[in-house]
Amino acid sequence: MAKPEQSFALRRLHSLIGVLPIGVFLLQHLFVNHFAVYGPESFNRASDFMGNLPLKLLLETVVIYIPILFHAIYGVYIAFTSRNNIGHYSTFRNWMFLLQRVTGVITFIFIAVHVWQTRVQVAFGHHVDYSMMHELMTNPFYIGFYVIGILSTVFHFANGLWSFAITWGITQNDKSQRIMTYVSLVVFLAVSALGLTALFAFI
Repeated sequence: MAKPEQSFALRRLHSLIGVLPIGVFLLQHLFVNHFAVYGPESFNRASDFMGNLPLKLLLETVVIYIPILFHAIYGVYIAFTSRNNIGHYSTFRNWMFLLQRVTGVITFIFIAVHVWQTRVQVAFGHHVDYSMMHELMTNPFYIGFYVIGILSTVFHFANGLWSFAITWGITQNDKSQRIMTYVSLVVFLAVSALGLTALFAFI
């Protein structure tokens, strides 16, 4: 069992990685997908640009895959070892903590499927472009799956900003934590709109 100071350091690292680089990658990924709103050619140009970056595999491994694996594995540990704290936090915040754990699991499954459908398929000779995503979205099951996946991922990120601010000592009193709750809500609504608009552009 980790010592208290080790556990605190790991939680801070876990929280930081959820924002940098994972959160930044989430925003970047959704912005690239949003080019689909302007038509297939616009999305294909943006996708090809990202796909042809120098040292792409190394960048993806170091900046995306390893951080996500650490965040997911330690997140599962937190989910199964932490308990709601009724005495310290409100019922609302305890519900947010529960939803954070649930959406964390959904997000991990969603990312695994999404990586298989895009990155892994490239290794089998498929090209990730507008046509590929459009064909995928002709299946009602995948439309529902992606809607749930996007909303869960964005919620996990936005609500995670609240705990990030506490873990790193940014919000230390009730007022600042309430303000951060509203900030997280705005982030959730804005980024969800970005992601869902991009998704439905493929349909």
